[in-house]
Amino acid sequence: MAKRIMVQGTMSGAGKSLIAAALCRIFRQDGLRAAPFKSQNMALNSYITREGLEMGRAQVVQAQAAGIEPDVRMNPILLKPSSDTGSQLIVSGEVLGEYRAADYFKMKKSLMPQVLAAYESLAAEYDVIVIEGAGSPAEINLREDDIVNMGLARLVDAPVILVGDIDRGGVFAQLYGTAALLEEEERRRLAGLVINKFRGDEALLRPGLAMLEEKTGIPVLGVIPYARVDIDDEDSLSPRLGRSSHRKAVDAAVVRLPHISNFTDFAPLERHPALGVRYVDRPDQLAGADLIILPGTKSTMEDLKWLRQSGLEREIKKLAAAGTPVLGVCGGYQMLGETLSDPEGVEGGGELAGLGLLPCRTVFAAQKTRTRVEAEVLAPGLGGARLSCYEIHMGLTRRTGGAPFARFPDGREEGTAAGRVLGTYLHGLFDTGELVERLAAWLMTEKGLSPENIRVESQDSYRERQYDLLARVVREHLDMEALYRAMEEYA
Repeated sequence: MAKRIMVQGTMSGAGKSLIAAALCRIFRQDGLRAAPFKSQNMALNSYITREGLEMGRAQVVQAQAAGIEPDVRMNPILLKPSSDTGSQLIVSGEVLGEYRAADYFKMKKSLMPQVLAAYESLAAEYDVIVIEGAGSPAEINLREDDIVNMGLARLVDAPVILVGDIDRGGVFAQLYGTAALLEEEERRRLAGLVINKFRGDEALLRPGLAMLEEKTGIPVLGVIPYARVDIDDEDSLSPRLGRSSHRKAVDAAVVRLPHISNFTDFAPLERHPALGVRYVDRPDQLAGADLIILPGTKSTMEDLKWLRQSGLEREIKKLAAAGTPVLGVCGGYQMLGETLSDPEGVEGGGELAGLGLLPCRTVFAAQKTRTRVEAEVLAPGLGGARLSCYEIHMGLTRRTGGAPFARFPDGREEGTAAGRVLGTYLHGLFDTGELVERLAAWLMTEKGLSPENIRVESQDSYRERQYDLLARVVREHLDMEALYRAMEEYA
């Protein structure tokens, strides 16, 4: 069986996912076959495997860092929030249905056989399993029947490193308080403490580190500096959604929907020197936009109502009528059509009028489309761009006019294009870089600017460089010898 190490955090957003990704890369560089594992993930950014199964993006990132194909066994349970108290439950890549939080907590222990089967299957194939926890192990109200933090560590007999986020402040209290709230057997599993996202002179921390070790009896294995790496985010806590890149020659405004999902689609746009990307949630923020993007969403009809109530719908239609290009992806595509019907109650039932900017109609259905695809863009000004994408949506959209956005190798048409308004179900449409180049050139030409002959690196190549950068930073500041010793002790 594989050796294992588990990364837990003092809170959500402490950096567990990136530390786990760095370890996957480091183990790969050290000649080991490593695989990530997270028993239960909650995120709206998901991914479709080659087998057409759905998993959380954090484990996809970690698998890519390890140099292996993402596998749904790496994330057997995925919760995709659809409201403040409910989520779509996905087990082993398949949708089980919508569950209220209270109902899920009652039944989650019954999923442990599938969780352990997935883990044991991976452990039989790899040298090292890098396990990621969720939230914090000190959530003592959730300790009973825990399947993702110390409960899982006990079941698979894994040593644990505990990561605290100094960027938010109070890191010594985070780490000490978390350790203090653990049971004695759980504390004994802590192989070390890690301070993450540090900016400044580490010498100033040393008295606090010594006192922390004295009070907890647990060694501090490293102080990781704030690493400026650009790696896919897994959910709406992403800093990317709270920032705006500085204005460039062309300004793209992405609407930050309440249930925005798979916003990683637009990360490649940010790397083009002529494209500025910003996230907006008010009508006045659309002023000056050269392109408006409606992204994917977990709750299309609810977010369409929000778009209407916020005044954004009115402003988008006004700007589209004046010639501003609009692109809708997945749920955003559905919103741009004429009608959205939900006869099976997938999104609560009923029918809504769409923005009416595209000649198409959507009917929701319980069956989720999950597939990896290749395509070629046909839309005017963008034609010829080759895409490597995936589809993940509930519902079918029928084009009633206009032209297709793209074509699959077998000749089937996809999406809708009507003038300067475009809609597609294709996630990852900018990853090859070809559509980024054509879109930037088209928008610059529309503004009367000379399109620059700029080549955009593929997302795959860019990711590889970012994983190497992340691994270098973590290796330099984490006591890897102590980590290896801890793994050996539990072997």
